[in-house]
Amino acid sequence: MEIRDDETVIEIGAGTGLLTGLLAERATRLIAVELDERLASRLGERFAGCDNVAVLASDVLEISPGELLTAGGGSMPYVVVGNLPYFIGTAIVRQFLEATVRPRRLVVTLQAEVAESMTAPPGRMSYLGVEVQTLAMAKVLFRLAPRAFNPPPKVRSAVVRLDLLEPAEVEVDDRDAFLSLVRAGFAAPRKRLRNSLAVGLRITATEAAAILAEAQVDGDQRPANLSLGNWREVYFAYRQSVGRV
Repeated sequence: MEIRDDETVIEIGAGTGLLTGLLAERATRLIAVELDERLASRLGERFAGCDNVAVLASDVLEISPGELLTAGGGSMPYVVVGNLPYFIGTAIVRQFLEATVRPRRLVVTLQAEVAESMTAPPGRMSYLGVEVQTLAMAKVLFRLAPRAFNPPPKVRSAVVRLDLLEPAEVEVDDRDAFLSLVRAGFAAPRKRLRNSLAVGLRITATEAAAILAEAQVDGDQRPANLSLGNWREVYFAYRQSVGRV
């Protein structure tokens, strides 16, 4: 992984320090975050002689990225790396993507199915893919066999790179409202788009079809086929339809 001289590195879930040791050799400033206080204490002892390393015993979901940087003596720009716990991996990614102080990029290990959902193109797009790709360029770098971990997990893993976009890929007036509309569009993902959107918005299929016609999006296709630009047009068409009510 490339680390630039001006970048602070935040490692999430430092654990026993295998990756931490490699990062410490390359990073100008490394902030290793570990929830387990016992492991964090051991990391602190191991890297006590490294002036460029700060170890924080913290729950990454309970502290903002800006607070992490301050507590660890880091600064902008920064990048995020780590083997994320599978059950909160998506939440951690969201936290950094939506932060006021956002990273330059994330390179993280996730459950393979989640990684594939985040990076899928139109044709296999999911709600999570829209959510992530509106803010970052997403790519699966490689996949990891269970035997790469000790103990081996029961699920497949993949390493994902997310390069944050400035500006965002889809600029809207209200991101929360936009994502609510997209979530509604995926309410019944195996149905045709007009029917899925009708279910999600609790409107009739005829009303949903009118919104899609205004957006110039084919309502007979599945939600997974839409591009980010399609979703943007559907969002604005929906806002216009609400304004006419």
